Amino acid sequence: MSETATQRTRTVTWRDPREGLASARTLSGLEYLRAIARGELPPAPIAVLMGFEPSDVQEGRVVFTVQPGEHQYNPIGTVHGGLAATILDSAMGCAVHSTLPAGSGYTTLDLHVTYVRPISHDTGKLTCTGEVIHLGGRMATAQGRLTDEAGRLYAHGVTTCMLFRSPSPGGKEG
Repeated sequence: MSETATQRTRTVTWRDPREGLASARTLSGLEYLRAIARGELPPAPIAVLMGFEPSDVQEGRVVFTVQPGEHQYNPIGTVHGGLAATILDSAMGCAVHSTLPAGSGYTTLDLHVTYVRPISHDTGKLTCTGEVIHLGGRMATAQGRLTDEAGRLYAHGVTTCMLFRSPSPGGKEG
């Protein structure tokens, strides 16, 4: 077989992520994420690159979906674990973000992922649900599950996020 017969191409396009940053400062985390889910603000470029999108955004709970494909394969013939780690990190982090007031933010401090079964392009659509476990003044924890349409678990994870809260009107952090 010639090289051109098996070669594939994938083109990725995304919007300038700075388009949504001004809104991120003025909207609550929940309002901001819902605006992305409705298509009013651009999604994160990583979500476009990896092929996942939000399907449900609630306070403290965010759901993403992804259709695994061969373009995400590793050298051993399954979808790279980075897909599961990335979508889990995103769902859990966004679950935390959905609880924050305008002007606040977060960053992931740690991420633990447990892989339960391999993912392939035949797996079908996957759903990743992230939920807040604990929301404190400076740190939050969340958990996530990556499942197929039959409810089978493919990976699960936990995260700790550091919170950057906007100063309250009295000058102290909220």
